[in-house]
Amino acid sequence: MIKKIIKPILIILLVIVIIIVAYFAYVLIAYHRIEDNQALDITSKNSAASLEIGTEYRITSANLGFGAYSDDYSFFMDGGTESWAYSKEAAIENINGSSESVLSLNPDLMLFQEVDIDSTRSYHVNEMDLILDNLKEANYPGYSYTFAINYDSPFLMYPLTQPHGKSKAGLLTVSSATINNAVRRSLPIEEGLSKFIDLDRCYSKNYISLDNGKDLVLYNVHLSAYTTDPATADNQVLRLNEDMTSELENGNYIIAGGDMNKDVLGDSSVYFGTTSTENWAQPFPVDFLSDGLSLVGPLDESNPVPSCRNADSPYTADSFVLTIDGFIISSNVEVVYSNVYDTGFKYSDHNPVYMDFILK
Repeated sequence: MIKKIIKPILIILLVIVIIIVAYFAYVLIAYHRIEDNQALDITSKNSAASLEIGTEYRITSANLGFGAYSDDYSFFMDGGTESWAYSKEAAIENINGSSESVLSLNPDLMLFQEVDIDSTRSYHVNEMDLILDNLKEANYPGYSYTFAINYDSPFLMYPLTQPHGKSKAGLLTVSSATINNAVRRSLPIEEGLSKFIDLDRCYSKNYISLDNGKDLVLYNVHLSAYTTDPATADNQVLRLNEDMTSELENGNYIIAGGDMNKDVLGDSSVYFGTTSTENWAQPFPVDFLSDGLSLVGPLDESNPVPSCRNADSPYTADSFVLTIDGFIISSNVEVVYSNVYDTGFKYSDHNPVYMDFILK
């Protein structure tokens, strides 16, 4: 009798072990880093030939949170409960809300991060297509755009209650002037098992002609948040700085924008009165930037608005907030104004940021 009971139990345990081993083998085999220095496809629709020296322009940056982070949403990697967007309809509503907020700012250049094009977590909604559709509906004048895959991950079986699944997401860059050349550059990432959590990382580098014969080199950036080794985050900034410095030495104009995943105000608690022990909420290492490059933290000191909330729980007035989205510019770019657009985190855990500037 005992043998009859034990045998099926052992068979079940063996099957479970085989499934677990097979899954880890699948993850190891499927894992890959996307090729560095990968040329990006450029699509242009009646865009201007170049940008003009001495003219004021506006650039925006928005992390869309893959369409999941409405103000009542919390994410499992931040200590919350959810792994997917609440529904396909919710993902679509949030992407539309975020992109319409950005378009209301009438930008000339737009940077979007965490744009899913085929992910389990966002019900396989192509969010890039939604944004481009909104451009058409808003009768946005001619534009040029590129899309860089940030990561294309194997199926993640965690959390078990709602596996995060397979993610294919990236960086969308939109310009009112033609992008002539664009490339995806890989960033340093974690080694060992941690790389399966943080996945791949990159920035996109886009060249736009200026009427003085030089180029505006536009960087779309999304640095890592979940690093177990602080050196990984530092090395990402150093790699970006090395690239920007090289372009500056060639006489070009530099603007990098995006989710830096570091406090770009240095100490956001001074402005927002909230503090946290989160290790990702560290000051941006401005000392890593070369002479001729400077950090722009979007801020109106008379009415400070944060660019990001912690997603360990739904958003409330007591949530930990800070500004981690911003810009890096070269000395030949003059900042006229930079601020955060307050959406109340209705569509994402990030508010869009923007900067008015003149190319000197």
